[in-house]
Amino acid sequence: MAFAGAGNITATTPLQRFPGNLLLRHRIFAVHSADPAKKPSQSVDMKSESSNWAPDSWKSKKALQIPVYPNKEDLDSVLKTLGSFPPLIFAGEARKLEERLADAAVGKAFLLQGGDCAESFKEFNANNIRDTFRVLLQMGVVLTFGGQMPIIKVGRMAGQFAKPRSDPFETKDGVKLPSYQGDNINSDVFDEKSRMPDPQRLMRAYTQSASTLNLLRAFATGGYADLQRVTHWNLDFIQHSEQGDRYLIVVYLTFHSEFSNFAWVSSRRVVPGLGQRSMLKAKPALGLLLN
Repeated sequence: MAFAGAGNITATTPLQRFPGNLLLRHRIFAVHSADPAKKPSQSVDMKSESSNWAPDSWKSKKALQIPVYPNKEDLDSVLKTLGSFPPLIFAGEARKLEERLADAAVGKAFLLQGGDCAESFKEFNANNIRDTFRVLLQMGVVLTFGGQMPIIKVGRMAGQFAKPRSDPFETKDGVKLPSYQGDNINSDVFDEKSRMPDPQRLMRAYTQSASTLNLLRAFATGGYADLQRVTHWNLDFIQHSEQGDRYLIVVYLTFHSEFSNFAWVSSRRVVPGLGQRSMLKAKPALGLLLN
């Protein structure tokens, strides 16, 4: 699982109140964000070639590691079918993410992005999706407490299948075959048939991505992500550990601080930029265009 973060964070200040004796065993520090008002950001010209954008405009750009499909007619047929399907991400969600990223760019929020290096068909199940979602929420709580600012949680999920390779071919025992490029392109099984790019895998990647998004949206809006349930998010391997105790301290302080009272108004109302129930998604291309 990979995670990345971006934002302005400076200075540390110790906190001194927590029930019981947990605080005696652990020193907890809050990390306070820089005041964006004191550091005016440089204006950025957002005008670009976006006005000339079209769904197939990427084809005019230079792109590396594009899979070579043996049958162009099969590929075109799959692409036509996919083109008729509903979008995985809607325009309103994209605009919301753009607005939130603008806040992070000027120091008004912190960006947390996480997920698998590459999703697979074999590991697709509800428990894996739930656990990844839960880790992102737990990290969001800690960062909210430490940074004292909104946390933008972006899931690198529901479409992250493709794997860019350093070499287009792989050699084992003198046998040279195309490299594995991700489950939406070919298989990791080392034989000629499995390593041949198959456009039908794009169809399966779409359906798996749609199912993943459906479950994530249900988790995000169905009460699972409410801060009041935060103590139930503990992963088993830290539940009875020193790290687990430190996490509970952070949860308590976040929940009872004035900042928290603003951030988590109730389970029915999400403050823009602060609601834990809001999780956005970074969706790469389904396989035609790799990173």
